[in-house]
Amino acid sequence: MAAPSTYDDLSAHIARRHDKLSARLRTIAAFAVQHPNDVALSTVSVLAKRIGVQPSAIVRFANDLGYGGFTEMQQVFRTRLVAPTMPSYRERISQLRSAKDGQSGQPGDVLAEFVADDIASLENMYRHVPFDRLEKAISILAGADTIYLFAQGRSFPVAYYFDYGLTRLDLRSHCFDSVGGLVLQRMRAVTRKDAMIIVSFKDYAADVVEVAADIAKRGIPLIVITDNPLGPYAKFATVCFELGEARYRPFRSLVAPICLAQSIVVALGHRLAARPGEKNGRRR
Repeated sequence: MAAPSTYDDLSAHIARRHDKLSARLRTIAAFAVQHPNDVALSTVSVLAKRIGVQPSAIVRFANDLGYGGFTEMQQVFRTRLVAPTMPSYRERISQLRSAKDGQSGQPGDVLAEFVADDIASLENMYRHVPFDRLEKAISILAGADTIYLFAQGRSFPVAYYFDYGLTRLDLRSHCFDSVGGLVLQRMRAVTRKDAMIIVSFKDYAADVVEVAADIAKRGIPLIVITDNPLGPYAKFATVCFELGEARYRPFRSLVAPICLAQSIVVALGHRLAARPGEKNGRRR
């Protein structure tokens, strides 16, 4: 099998191979997907020092993925770099606030910092969400009898918005919760004619991972919105959106996943509106 030629294919390949890698190579894999710009721009010796491994381990990691060496793999990471023609919104806001203490705790400073981070998250999502995955997700949802949703914790608002939007489109949707402890039993109602959307971020809820595994095992189309291609969902998902984080914060933003959810719902609405004469059992 030829080595991946695009960054999206490479990150997916790393996710598939992850469980088979040694502990040291998994450390390199985690760094590579979390810091792709560093991999694109650093020498192998600098990367090795940052990761805490020998340079030969990074070369071995590249060989394991099918590349002739580190330089060949690095070229794929370099293709994802898009040089901006102007500073990002986050950079511009940071420049405006450079004379201030961002950790002051003043309400205006807190708001400005969250705004900057959220704009950076949206920019990052737009650059790195593959449009072909959006197209595939829309096709799956447009063909489903019923669209089921499942999320827990901070991910739940995203799933609830999906349910709201799909209901406004007059589609059959159902948002599962864990009230009463019967969610795994209720999942038995989902069939291959349906589709499921799961939203889950680190730390991944055990029930959500278990549901994803069961849905995938039964051959039901599964769309996942998550944060990391090396998380537990890449091997289960039919379509997986990994949004990452612009930077780590104790209070992580939902702006990017909500924006993605809105985009999917509206694009699905356009798809359905383009075929108004179609009659099927998915309509309420």
